[in-house]
Amino acid sequence: MYIDFRSDTVTKPSTEMKEAMMAAVVGDDVFGDDPTVNKLQDMAAKLFTKEAALFCPSGTMANQIAIKIHTNSPGELICDELAHVYKYEGGGIGFNSGLATKLLKGNKGRLTAELIGAAINPDDIHFPPTQLVCLENTCNKGGGSIYDFEEIKKINNLCKDKLLKLHLDGARIFNAIVESNYTSQEIGDQFDTISVCLSKGLGAPVGSLLIGSNEDIKKAKRIRKILGGGMRQAGYLAAAGIYALENNINRLKEDHHRAKLLADELCKLKWVKEVFPVYTNILIIEILPHLDVNHVIHTLEKNQIKVAAFGSQQIRFVTHLDVNDEMINRTIEIVKKINF
Repeated sequence: MYIDFRSDTVTKPSTEMKEAMMAAVVGDDVFGDDPTVNKLQDMAAKLFTKEAALFCPSGTMANQIAIKIHTNSPGELICDELAHVYKYEGGGIGFNSGLATKLLKGNKGRLTAELIGAAINPDDIHFPPTQLVCLENTCNKGGGSIYDFEEIKKINNLCKDKLLKLHLDGARIFNAIVESNYTSQEIGDQFDTISVCLSKGLGAPVGSLLIGSNEDIKKAKRIRKILGGGMRQAGYLAAAGIYALENNINRLKEDHHRAKLLADELCKLKWVKEVFPVYTNILIIEILPHLDVNHVIHTLEKNQIKVAAFGSQQIRFVTHLDVNDEMINRTIEIVKKINF
């Protein structure tokens, strides 16, 4: 049996979650009459003190819808160079919204108000007008890094002062919340829109939510339709999301603890050059420069451990609800026996 650390997207619904899905009352969500979808959307909006939410097939769609509703081409979006909306969404910023992107070099994917303020374009016809700032919390490529709330507030104040919209890619926002001193309600107060992924650490099989004002979600529903995201009897999937929000938030701390336990052992291995700081459930290691990353990954897989490449010499381990203490101990035993 493989121990799968490739991502927290590989989780499978628990028996209890599947029972909730099968018991769902459904309707046609494109008409707005799927009661389970409506319940999920209302629940998510209240969690972040927003007026409304929209259930989407994926986090990428939720992010791309948010970018579209907040901007008009020609224009420019500001984000960190490691941001998911830029690196891993297929060029959607330009394709869907016709925007230029200004990439900033933050700290582990985290921007500051100072960095953003210096990057805002002047009112000059030679430059696209800056319209939107996107933050990612936690930042995947930053190793699950968490934003400090005081910095978020500074960025929010800057955006209000400069009349910019502020979107949060909160695919793993609950990982940040359980490790921080802020709440979902406080996060909701700082952003115009927030995307939340249900199919990562929260364990649902499919789906993300876009959360915002009534006006923004009305616009978002039109864009979702254009992108093909209307899913009809989506309540079966929404029921999994409801179960996830009700049962799987607080347990995220277990994933973080297991990632730290694994990091403590990996740093002792002779073939590991560096173990990067572990903030949440994402663990990144850098292997020695003479080693081939694909060979290392293949060797781990032959030993029943699945991981993902995260750069030329980097490998990512992600803990999640389908990785338990026994699996962590087994992984440690296996990697101690491997030599390159």
